[in-house]
Amino acid sequence: MRYSRMFIPTLKEAPSDAEAVSHKLMVRAGFVRQIAAGLYIYLPLGIRVMEKINRIIREEMNAIGGQEVTMPVLNPAEVWQQTGRWDAIGDEMFRLKDRGGRDMCLAMTHEETMTWLAAHDIRSYRELPQIWYQLQTKLRDEARPKSGVLRTREFTMKDSYSFDKDNEGLDRSYELHLEAYKKIYSRCGIKFHVVQSDTGMMGGSMAHEYMAPSPAGEDDVALCDACGYSANTELALSNPKKPAFPDWQFEEVATPEKRTIDEVTRFLKVTPDLLIKSILVMSEQGPVLALVRGDQTLHEKKLSKLIGPHRPAQKDEVKAALGVPAGFIGPMGHTVRKIADPCLKDGSYLAGANKEGFHVKGVTAEKHFNDAEFSDIHTAQAGDACVHCGQPLRIERVIEIGNIFKLGTKYSAPLKANYLDEQGNEKPIVMGSYGIGPARIAAAAIEQGNDENGMIWPLAIAPFHLLVVPVNVKHQESMDIAEEYHTALEEKGFEVLLDDRDERAGVKFKDADLLGIPWRIIIGEKNLKDGLVEIKARRTGAVEKVKVGDAVDLIMKKLVMENA
Repeated sequence: MRYSRMFIPTLKEAPSDAEAVSHKLMVRAGFVRQIAAGLYIYLPLGIRVMEKINRIIREEMNAIGGQEVTMPVLNPAEVWQQTGRWDAIGDEMFRLKDRGGRDMCLAMTHEETMTWLAAHDIRSYRELPQIWYQLQTKLRDEARPKSGVLRTREFTMKDSYSFDKDNEGLDRSYELHLEAYKKIYSRCGIKFHVVQSDTGMMGGSMAHEYMAPSPAGEDDVALCDACGYSANTELALSNPKKPAFPDWQFEEVATPEKRTIDEVTRFLKVTPDLLIKSILVMSEQGPVLALVRGDQTLHEKKLSKLIGPHRPAQKDEVKAALGVPAGFIGPMGHTVRKIADPCLKDGSYLAGANKEGFHVKGVTAEKHFNDAEFSDIHTAQAGDACVHCGQPLRIERVIEIGNIFKLGTKYSAPLKANYLDEQGNEKPIVMGSYGIGPARIAAAAIEQGNDENGMIWPLAIAPFHLLVVPVNVKHQESMDIAEEYHTALEEKGFEVLLDDRDERAGVKFKDADLLGIPWRIIIGEKNLKDGLVEIKARRTGAVEKVKVGDAVDLIMKKLVMENA
């Protein structure tokens, strides 16, 4: 492919609103253009990357028995209403009516339509198991689309669905996907973690996420390097380090106008881990008092699993429910439901005195809130002990690049996707759901592979394997050799971009770094006088001078070795 014939509109500056490195570089290097918030046009180089990722996905899905289908993006409301998600999903779903007034939606995922197909065409246990997958457009009305292609309103997803007779079959299908996903990300050159995760709106009994380490990520995972424990912080369990408890007697201390943890600790000259943070929330069943240590953060999703949807109580609601002004709530004496983090079971703490302007020392679970339910509701933090081996956890920022769910019969039961077993009994099909975001793989690859000059693509998903750069296209010998290399390498099956533009060397080299193509052959007049050309590795910057006649064989060996 010749550079002069390709549409590669590079830019010197990144968009002013771009924060993620991948967003900046994909725009600057001419891979994408944004037409509106969360809506992107993929340009030729971007398409080449996406096609390679999709090809790897297809190969690995086919290898585990997956069969490709395509579901419509436009869905009738009925199937979503049958599963309850039409009402459960809020403003993220694009809804519309057709010309006949029928409620429709633009699918943000395809559990319902895949299950509809199974309900209509699977009859017997002899037809199970099945794995169906697609690479299809999804739409989600993100409230805050950002970070380039990482959070968009329209995107392509590989979603697959397994259909089995029973939970044992689901376990096998789940394990097949678990391993296939590892192969996909490894082949794409992505560093990743597999972590336990929350099933969320998908439902089901188990879920795992595939997370690519990156500062641009929107999630945090807790990792134990000693035993391998890993979990999204939505689920991660940890044992916070115990503080050195003072020998406090139960007594009130004046804390005038000191309401926050920071204000109280500064005023009383104590550390936050010696305080109890009492947080009143309002649930559908009424007020609930959540208790965590002062140095911890209450994890909203962990609490939601226990009490359902909830929100922070307003000041007047705190006063009405507890008879205490906000900022001075203690765990003692209240009749509302209490949920306390387990680390509060032991030790003597400082807490609100349930009286304005006062806190109280010497609060213990045994004496002052023994009616509380104890459950892990804190957010795991770096340095907390792993619950499995006791070693310190670390917290890493990550990009979610895939997820897998054991759905069970959550969708098959309401949509009547049943089969007849060996005895002729009708049973619901047991399902799994498995998603990958190809654009997120591309973005993660850039986040993990870049420098101050541009992208550094993994070979397997790079837009081209090799860039041939004749420094001066008006120098006939340089162009003849460049053409020879271009033809010879393409005939061997490698993807080569020939920079045949009549531009200054500096412009070509800057664009070469920006595009991030893994290998480069540089043909310059000065080296040619000595019968040499340069081979440069984009990732390391290492430059090797080789004889003109040896360059093709040598670069092929490097490409084959890197792709092995």
